[in-house]
Amino acid sequence: MTRPAQSFAGLDLLAALGVVVIWGLNFVAMKYSLRDFTPFQLGFFRYVFAVLPLIFFVRKPRLSWRWLVPAGLAQLGQFGLLFVALKVGMTAALASVLMQTQVFFTTLLGVALLGERLSGPLRVGLALAAVGLLCFGLNFTGGSATAGITVLGLVLNLGGAFMWAASNIVARRAQAAQPGYDPLQFVVWMSLVPILPFGAMALFFEPAATHDQWRHASLGGWLGVAYLGWFATIAAYAMWTGLLKRHPANRVAPFSLGVPVIGLAAGMLTLGERVTAWQWAGSACVVAALGVVMFGGRFGARRRPAAVRGL
Repeated sequence: MTRPAQSFAGLDLLAALGVVVIWGLNFVAMKYSLRDFTPFQLGFFRYVFAVLPLIFFVRKPRLSWRWLVPAGLAQLGQFGLLFVALKVGMTAALASVLMQTQVFFTTLLGVALLGERLSGPLRVGLALAAVGLLCFGLNFTGGSATAGITVLGLVLNLGGAFMWAASNIVARRAQAAQPGYDPLQFVVWMSLVPILPFGAMALFFEPAATHDQWRHASLGGWLGVAYLGWFATIAAYAMWTGLLKRHPANRVAPFSLGVPVIGLAAGMLTLGERVTAWQWAGSACVVAALGVVMFGGRFGARRRPAAVRGL
């Protein structure tokens, strides 16, 4: 007898909404912290907080370092590029939207590296996402106001999304090599990898005048770092993983659509960020593309039996 699926209510619903809010506010925390830290300093301390004190209580996953190191380096690229983007010209509101393009980069990398196939909904979603990026590009034409973003910030933000996709591919390959590894163990031990590279990059690539900037960070800056390390990384990831263990992925994944909504609202309300008409259009296309990818297959599956009955 097949066990019925658990209802998505009560504590599970609160956990899902909690993850959406935590990840949505994540970008505002980055912006606040970058007032007191350089981008690479923020990356260094983010992962120090993610590791401590859990590294002393969480066992190493049953995975070799050949998987942990690439995953950690992908995180280095993801957040290194994102933090620099936020510093040189990207709003928290739009960063929360553009980072969701990792879904489409993951799809393309899966096709290129894992031999996966593009479904109909994915093709439509990629097309909508491309239109969205075109809207962001058109924002820079005609002398219109860019509302806090630069071409460099846009490119770096997309680079961060690409590195997130690379991290997803590494996780898939690791799952194939060692099925059943513990995701929490994976994220804690993987977080060891970016610490030294971030520290070295802060010393060698950021101005010498900023090397001691972290010593003068405000309490708010340190709270932002703690939020990024403990809440956005460890707590949210653990809740999300727990939901995936109790419910089908296609019931959990749609909640991620709320992340850019929270991110946009938080950026506008807490940081006073503005969104231009082209940016609204681009954001709408990206969110619509995510919706097509998540729900398109389900809609097609419902239509096919109806078509058969009509024959």
